[in-house]
Amino acid sequence: MTSRLSIGALAALWLLTATGMSTVARAADEEKPYVVKDGKVDQHAYNGWRRYTESCLRCHGPDGSGSSYAPALTESLKGLTEDQFKDVVINGRKNVTTSAENVMPAFGEVEDVVSYLDDMYAYLKARSDGVVGRGRPERFEQK
Repeated sequence: MTSRLSIGALAALWLLTATGMSTVARAADEEKPYVVKDGKVDQHAYNGWRRYTESCLRCHGPDGSGSSYAPALTESLKGLTEDQFKDVVINGRKNVTTSAENVMPAFGEVEDVVSYLDDMYAYLKARSDGVVGRGRPERFEQK
């Protein structure tokens, strides 16, 4: 028995494949880079908070909430993928508008940032998703 796909089904399949929205891709997107239990974070997200506080806070404000100098990362991560976030941190970014010129320096050669980039993303994503509040997060014991 031969199965045939209608032109509409083929078009939908092509669209899903072309836009990267396959079932596998959607499942991978839904996997969180952090674990939060009873309001406490895993070691990775906790390390991310520590590194964020050391390297990013002075521009992006406490808890990734932004400042007059740099945007709120908790908001930015609602529209950026993990790869896009990492690309900006590693390579920097320059945004020029008629009212401002914002420059994110490249941190690709800063070992304390690059070595903990996954952890910083986990912390900031948890903040962006609203599952971790402001301030120093508590961490749960991992066995």
